[in-house]
Amino acid sequence: MKTRFDVAIVGAGPAGASAAILLARAGWSVALVERQSFPRRKVCGECVAASNLALLGALGVGAAVGSRAGAELRRVALVRGNETIVAPLPRAVGDFRWGRAIGREHLDTLLADAAESAGATRLQPCSLQSIRGAAGDFVLTVRPAARHARDVDADGDAGDGGDLELHAGLVVAAHGSWEPLPVEREQRREERAPSDLFAFKANFRGAAIAADLLPVLSFRSGYGGMVVADDGIATVAGCIRADRLQALRAAQPGARAGDVFESMLRNQCSGVAAALTGATREGAWLASGPLRPGVRLGRERGGDDAGIYRIGNAAGEAHPIVGEGISMALQSAFVLADLIGSRRVELVGGTNAASAQRRALAAYERLWRRRFSRRLLVAAAFAHVAMRPALAAAAWPLVRRWPGILTVGARLSDKTRCAPEAARWAGAAA
Repeated sequence: MKTRFDVAIVGAGPAGASAAILLARAGWSVALVERQSFPRRKVCGECVAASNLALLGALGVGAAVGSRAGAELRRVALVRGNETIVAPLPRAVGDFRWGRAIGREHLDTLLADAAESAGATRLQPCSLQSIRGAAGDFVLTVRPAARHARDVDADGDAGDGGDLELHAGLVVAAHGSWEPLPVEREQRREERAPSDLFAFKANFRGAAIAADLLPVLSFRSGYGGMVVADDGIATVAGCIRADRLQALRAAQPGARAGDVFESMLRNQCSGVAAALTGATREGAWLASGPLRPGVRLGRERGGDDAGIYRIGNAAGEAHPIVGEGISMALQSAFVLADLIGSRRVELVGGTNAASAQRRALAAYERLWRRRFSRRLLVAAAFAHVAMRPALAAAAWPLVRRWPGILTVGARLSDKTRCAPEAARWAGAAA
């Protein structure tokens, strides 16, 4: 099999697959490494803001997403205790006015298949073991899943589970926020804190949630949301502090963490209890974490991965309360591709590739901050109010009197606009 590539992308979710599509179309040889098999369910709110639907069209999956996704999301609700406040969501500018929701098992599969069709070499399931080398000359050790690695080697030579070495001029990290690169794993374990957030998600059939409504949940030490996605399946997702989760589990010995989380939601948010009365859960609760929202660009981190480009949650994560995870994944891939897509020879084939990459990486990280920092700040503000009973109680009378605050909040979190670089590429594709 081929082992030398212009770029290796770690993670085939919306960020990684999108970058693979765009760079492959621009003439790059691309390795797309993903450790999980698709389709697979994933902890996610599953909302795609209206400003990103044109991007999915530019990536070649817009029609498929449009035929499968849930109804247009036109209203937002804030659910706290026994009260619910509803307000309109702001309209986006462009061909698509309203966001929609689609299960990650469908969205991720569509995008990864499109990346493969664009020419990317897809190594899946295949886990990253190590990265060594430097800009212009990286070596990635990857481990295919024994006996059933997809598209690693058409002759089956990789099916024995032996490690492979991939050589790449440039590396893009597009892994999830709770799936650190090898060099980060020990540090992550050492940084565990009571304030860490753990995320949960479950799907329900027959939930009493209006198809056009996006309820946001506020409760002690956490927040969450509900939405009706494809096939009428409702997604219930949320985050809770580690110390609060530990206390809840101690009060219900032997219960699964997801069941404890669901019980808490039903007890603390009457809107959740009403929505799930008569509903049937499909499958078990999924859990992941810890989540640590914030910026994760290489220059903030330093260390052995400082020469790696980061997109999606690997670059930075907003508190999921604003539902911008998929948006930031897609748009950051477009921002990176816009910056480096036409510079393949300079960045991976030139005599000064390493220095050219360092300059491009610095430019990308500056651009990333301009495009996404506000989303992180707005999301953090909303999350801290929602998680703290005293702050939520103080803000509630204001929101009750002026529900339009919710509309303004959605606009401030950039649900109606797209990074200019992404919009430009989508316009060119149209």
